[in-house]
Amino acid sequence: MNLLKQYISVRQHSVDICASLKTEDYVVQPIVDVSPPKWHLGHTTWFFETFILQPNCLNYKVFDPNYNFVFNSYYETVGARVIRTDRGNLSRPSVEDIYAYRKYVDAAIVDFLANTTIGKALQDLFVLGLNHEQQHQELLLTDIKYILGHNPLFPSIDIQLAEHEIYDNKTFLPVPEGIYEIGFEGEGFCFDNEQNRHKVYLQSYEIQQNLVTNAAYLAFIEDGGYEKFQYWHADGWEWVNRYKAKSPLYWHFVDEKWYSYTFEGLQKINPNQAVCHVNFYEASAFAAWKRMRLPTEAEWEVASQYFDWGQRWEWTNSAYLPYTGFQKATGAIGEYNGKFMVNQMVLRGGSVATPEGHSRNTYRNFFQPQHRWQFMGIRLAV
Repeated sequence: MNLLKQYISVRQHSVDICASLKTEDYVVQPIVDVSPPKWHLGHTTWFFETFILQPNCLNYKVFDPNYNFVFNSYYETVGARVIRTDRGNLSRPSVEDIYAYRKYVDAAIVDFLANTTIGKALQDLFVLGLNHEQQHQELLLTDIKYILGHNPLFPSIDIQLAEHEIYDNKTFLPVPEGIYEIGFEGEGFCFDNEQNRHKVYLQSYEIQQNLVTNAAYLAFIEDGGYEKFQYWHADGWEWVNRYKAKSPLYWHFVDEKWYSYTFEGLQKINPNQAVCHVNFYEASAFAAWKRMRLPTEAEWEVASQYFDWGQRWEWTNSAYLPYTGFQKATGAIGEYNGKFMVNQMVLRGGSVATPEGHSRNTYRNFFQPQHRWQFMGIRLAV
């Protein structure tokens, strides 16, 4: 697929995700980590306007000079921005304005690509922009779910996710001791934090063939897992007590039965689906209860060729740190990954919310250990 067709396809997918939203759904921000859907649509558009059109398109006129302040996310290089917690206070620009902004920028990009021969550096920046938008497509899905999942009516919405059922939680795959290589290698796109490819030494270990299921996690709950401090990190135990945690996000105990919120509304827990929306503390506590552990990200990547992945972002026991030889790019693009390499844990694999073609077994996602609104799950190691 050429760059123009790829651009049109990716941009349309963001609109398709939001097709079933009501206007009111676009503007809600229940917590700081969740951004209103209209902000995602505007921010991803701002990326192309700011980094592609303004520096490279002669006589380009920005849609609205105020939008740099509204839609800049965390790029210090690009200037001041709305505080993240205030995104939900942006009644203006309206949803209608945002879609007009997207059409304006898309028309300019399509014209630019159709009439300009671009070099490799600019092409690479385009591809980064498309992958950036795909990241926000996943965030759109997770944020929409949080918004609707905290509506007391538990509304359904026409969003389909390809969930698989799991019937084997007992098989573990052995990996022999040895020296292995991890990190991105070859042609195609990767983020800078996936480089450089390097050698790691691993002791022999075994890794679970399938993800931990709802049924397996329910056994942890019923055994008092959230009430026994010995399974939890100190920070995790503080989190349990502060938030009175008793189950994964979106789980509700109603009339002696467990339900969870899905895009189909409130549904009975499917015991054979992979447990979802658990944070690092919960994943680690479950592993301790099973007298096992979470794999390191190197163990996960080496073993990933032997199991199916992509249903859940899988917590690893690795802190998010740079690989040897990692160098931040200059300018705003250098702020993309490197400055977040502190106080975060690595997740691997992608999820049912990850856009098609956006995941790799070298992809390093990262979140702080208390977060669980993403489609996060567990795979154990021994």
